[in-house]
Order: sequence, then C-alpha cells, then structure tokens
Amino acid sequence: MDVNTFEKLRGERMKIAIVQSRFNREITDGLAAGAVKALKEAGADEPPIFLVPGAFEIPLVCQKLAQTNRFNGIVAVGAVVKGETAHFEYVAKGVCDGLVKATLDNEFPIAFGVLMTYDFNQAKKRAENNENNKGYEAAMALVEELTILEKINEIF
Repeated sequence: MDVNTFEKLRGERMKIAIVQSRFNREITDGLAAGAVKALKEAGADEPPIFLVPGAFEIPLVCQKLAQTNRFNGIVAVGAVVKGETAHFEYVAKGVCDGLVKATLDNEFPIAFGVLMTYDFNQAKKRAENNENNKGYEAAMALVEELTILEKINEIF
C-alpha cells in the first residue's frame, strides 16, 4: 500500500484511542509517543490515552472502548519483559489472546503494539524515538487496516 492511500482516512474521520500499560513505563511512554507521532502524521485527531496498570489489563479496556462506538480503532501499547519466573508466559499469552478476542468479537481493529522481549534492553530499543519504534509501526498498521476496511465497506 503506498503512502497516498493514507489520504482517505485523514482528519476528523479518524478517531483513534491508545491504551497504554503503566508497568514498564520507561518503555511504554516511548511506544505511546511513537503511536501519537504516527497518528499525527496520518492526520488523525490527537488520541486520548487510557492508562492501565499492566499489560494484562489492556484487552478488557480495549474491548470496552470498542463497544463505545466512539473510535475507529485502538493502538494497544505495553511491554512484557521476561523475568526469572513463568509469569512472562502467562501475561504474554493472556494479552495476545485477549486482544485477538476483543478484535474479532467486536469486529473492531486493535493494533498490537505490546512488546514481549527477553530483556529490558531489547524492549528499550524498540521504544526509542527512531524509525524502529514499534508504537509508531502499530499505529501506521492500524491506519492501513482502517483504509482496507473502509475500501471493503465501499465495495460491499
């Protein structure tokens, strides 16, 4: 999809929310900033940011926001970093499964900007203010998905 495709969803028609985990905030602040930057570049309104305690809480808040019918999509950002216990696996799986369920059950686009890394430095690199910011990438993926969904609605 070329850059010109983004023109179709510019401006007030694009209402995006960000759901951000407070846990690992040093990382998630960078992801949220990247998402905001991408959405501004795409012409979206300033997105509200809904802070949740940790990554595990992201899916329910996304689902509730989807059900309000006030947004076209959501960017979920968080960071699950592997520690010395199995906690990482349970949280990672819960977040993934929960976001997929919220997306499909509500037929509502939720971009996955939740990092799952084996150490803090890996996560930090993916949240820096550069071209590798995964929050930025997730927001742009959402813009592209919304463009595709709009095209499907036009055709059918």
